[in-house]
Amino acid sequence: MPREVHLADLQLAIMQVLWDRDEATVADVRDQLEADGRKLAYTTVATMLTKLEKSGHVTRESKGRVLSYRPQLRRDQVSRSMVTDLAQKLFRGDLETMVSHLLEGCEVDQAELTRLKKLIRQKEREVKGDD
Repeated sequence: MPREVHLADLQLAIMQVLWDRDEATVADVRDQLEADGRKLAYTTVATMLTKLEKSGHVTRESKGRVLSYRPQLRRDQVSRSMVTDLAQKLFRGDLETMVSHLLEGCEVDQAELTRLKKLIRQKEREVKGDD
């Protein structure tokens, strides 16, 4: 089973840039974060990427004088880990309340409801052991 990963807000934003691009320099990450409304110093982004590298979340490769970074975590791995943590911390494991809050707080169209129902049916089969 993959290890649990909990990223701070800025770390997650940086990882999202890397996931979207598969590889990026400090300048690439900084420019994308700025385009997303986060104005950060180049050194701040470089420091965060170094911390992510030290924790094994990214790798870096030297391309001449430029460092390029690649994600070592999968987006779904981080998503699952952080959602599970949220469910436990905020909702004390009460998934019904959590899903209720999500449905009330988000715009949900008919196609999404259909997909959600399908996921619930799949989980029901899994729990019953019919999978």
